[in-house]
Amino acid sequence: MKPKLYNKEAIFFKDSITNNQIAQITCDKSIQHHPFFHVNAYDKEQSKIFFISHRTGNPQIMFVDLSSYNLYQITDFDELNEWSINPSLDGKYVYFTSGNSGWRVEVESGIEEKIIDFKTDKMKEEGMVAAAMGTTCLSNCGEWWGVTYKLLDKSVFIIINTITGDNEVILERDSISHMQFCPDDSNYIFYAGPLTDRVWVIKRDGSGNKRVYEKKPDEWITHESWVPGTKEIAFVDWPNGMRAISILDGKERTLTNFNAWHAISNSQGTRIIADTNFPDIGIQIFDPNNLENNFETICLPEATSVGDHWNGPFPYGNGPIKVYAPQNTHPHPRFSPDGKNIIYTSDKTGFSQIYQAGIPEKHWP
Repeated sequence: MKPKLYNKEAIFFKDSITNNQIAQITCDKSIQHHPFFHVNAYDKEQSKIFFISHRTGNPQIMFVDLSSYNLYQITDFDELNEWSINPSLDGKYVYFTSGNSGWRVEVESGIEEKIIDFKTDKMKEEGMVAAAMGTTCLSNCGEWWGVTYKLLDKSVFIIINTITGDNEVILERDSISHMQFCPDDSNYIFYAGPLTDRVWVIKRDGSGNKRVYEKKPDEWITHESWVPGTKEIAFVDWPNGMRAISILDGKERTLTNFNAWHAISNSQGTRIIADTNFPDIGIQIFDPNNLENNFETICLPEATSVGDHWNGPFPYGNGPIKVYAPQNTHPHPRFSPDGKNIIYTSDKTGFSQIYQAGIPEKHWP
C-alpha cells in the first residue's frame, strides 16, 4: 500500500524523577509497540522509528519521521505477526511474517513483496512468550533473514538470503526462539532453546550448534543479547542481575547485580539499558565494564508490565505452563544507533504508546 500519513501526535515532557527529556510519539487509543527489545527499531541515520499500531483494527507496521514526528502506515495485512517485524538497518525494508509466508515492505513506496512460503500450517507455538512470539532475526548487513516455524513437534530454523531468495533449513529441534545475528559477525547466531535450556549459538550455515551456558536447577536464565565488540552473550539471571559469557572460550563475567529484566547493550558495547520489575525501579543504565559503577535511572515508564509469574521462582521446571503476559505492556527499552536516546513502550495512559527518552551526555559512547 502507498504509505498513509497520520499527523503528528507527539507530546514532549520531562520525567518526573530524573528530569530527562521524554517524547511520547503516539497517542492513539489503541495498542502501539516497538519491535522486541533485541530487534532494531531505528534506521542507522535515526530518521525513523518503526513500530506496530493496532489503530486500524489489525496490527500494522508504521514509522515516525523524526524530523516532523508525522506517522506513516506502510502495511495493510489481516494476519501480520506483530512480533516478527525486523527493520533493515539501512531503513529500506521491514521484514515480517504474515500467515504462513515471509514478506518485506519497501519503506518509501509501501510496496509489499512475498519472499517465501513456509512449508507449515503453524508458524509458532501457542502462548505469549518465547517461541510463541514468532520473533525473527536480520543481519546488520541486511543480507540474511532468519525465521522459525513449526513442523509437527519440531521447531525449524530457516535462513533466507534477502538478495537471491535462496534459503536453507539450518536446524530442527524441540524449541527455537529469540534468534539474533551477532552484530560483529553475521556467521554467528544466538538462539534460545527451551525455557529450561536457553543459551545456544549456531553458525549461519548450520554448523557449530552448541550450548553456551548450562542452566543450574534453581536459576532463571532469560533475555539474552549480544554485547557488541566482545563475541559475548549477555543474559539475565532473574532477578539477581546479569552475566555475560564468551562464545569462543566460555569465560564468564558478572555485569550487574540489580533486577535487570529486558536488557541490551548500545551498539558500541559501552552501556546497557534495562527495564525492571518486582519491584519496578524504572529504566536503568549502567556500564557493563565497570561493576563498581552504580546503575542510574533514566526514567519511570510506569508500564503495567503484566506477568505475575515473574514474581517468584523459576516456574517452568516441571514443564510448560500457561502465563498471561501481554508483551505490549512491557517497556522493552532499546538504544538508538548513536546511543544518545532510548525507545520504550508504556501503557500508563491506558493504551500502549511509543516513547523516546534522552540519555544524559555522561552516558554517551
